[in-house]
Amino acid sequence: MNRFFAALLVCLVSVSAMAAEAPDAMVKRVSEEVLDIVRQDKDIRNGDTQKIVALVDAKVLPNFNFQRMTSLAVGRDWRGANPAQKNRLAEEFKMLLVRTYSNALTSYSNQRIVFKPFRMKDGETDVLVRSEVIQPGSQPVQIDYWLELADGKWKVYDVVVAGISLVTNYREQFSREVRDGGIDGLIASLAAKNKSLEATASKAARK
Repeated sequence: MNRFFAALLVCLVSVSAMAAEAPDAMVKRVSEEVLDIVRQDKDIRNGDTQKIVALVDAKVLPNFNFQRMTSLAVGRDWRGANPAQKNRLAEEFKMLLVRTYSNALTSYSNQRIVFKPFRMKDGETDVLVRSEVIQPGSQPVQIDYWLELADGKWKVYDVVVAGISLVTNYREQFSREVRDGGIDGLIASLAAKNKSLEATASKAARK
């Protein structure tokens, strides 16, 4: 009987993995959906913060693993955080990335994304999807996405822009914040930065 249930579990996991949308297809679909909305919505192109954040929240966030992103950005100090601190860190880091991504969307000007050939071995659960952003009058910008398969769905846990990893780019800064004020000091710093960015965005929207 135990063998039967073990075999059944293997089958269910295999079916779940097969049913998952391919990682490159997912990244391409989400990118195209977001850019299509930006192209069609004049308010977003004019910097409507509420609409931009709503777009990111609906289309982008569900496809990211912020818990893992935060753990990678915090590095070895992550192990010293308790569950409540980890959840708060992930939430504040998510808000920071949302603001960063939202600001990038306001500077949209007819960019297009070209995806490079993608190869994945059978059974792989950690992959890299490569792309280039083509900008009129500028050099292309390389943007690569690291994804992992978890619970039958591919999710992004790092973005590498022009060779610079998003999560490791924050690691030195976060490490310094933890040295100065501990995990709670890092949380407070992120919260203050998010409030400042929100206030700046609100002020810009009123102009």
